[in-house]
Amino acid sequence: MKIAVGADHAGFDLKELLRQRLEELGHEVEDLGTHSTESTDYPEYAAQVARRVAAGQAERGLLVCGSGVGMEISANKIDGVRAANIHDVEEARLARQHNDANVLALGSRRLAADEAMEIVEAFLTTPFEGGRHSRRVAKIHALE
Repeated sequence: MKIAVGADHAGFDLKELLRQRLEELGHEVEDLGTHSTESTDYPEYAAQVARRVAAGQAERGLLVCGSGVGMEISANKIDGVRAANIHDVEEARLARQHNDANVLALGSRRLAADEAMEIVEAFLTTPFEGGRHSRRVAKIHALE
């Protein structure tokens, strides 16, 4: 799967760990930065990742900042993106099954690396259920 990833300075270290693990699992990862812990502005990275997903240039997006909130809010400004700030595996599954979420936002200050990787794996492997949820996702699209 092609995955676009991005982080601000607070999410840099976790992004690097997750990126490396995704590559080890055979995913094609496009790292859109940041590339250090020097202070940056999260909306720039969220927009880059979200635009790749919305354009079909990546199947999913992964964003990391301190809380995940800023990344989620920023990514959701891009039409076609359904970003979710996730805190556990069950939320990841439900975001995919019910909402067809296509961008995952994580908070590096809220999750241990092993928890974050479990969330990422659930997010990437859980399919959208469709059915009654398709109608609801269509209504989300209509809001754009």
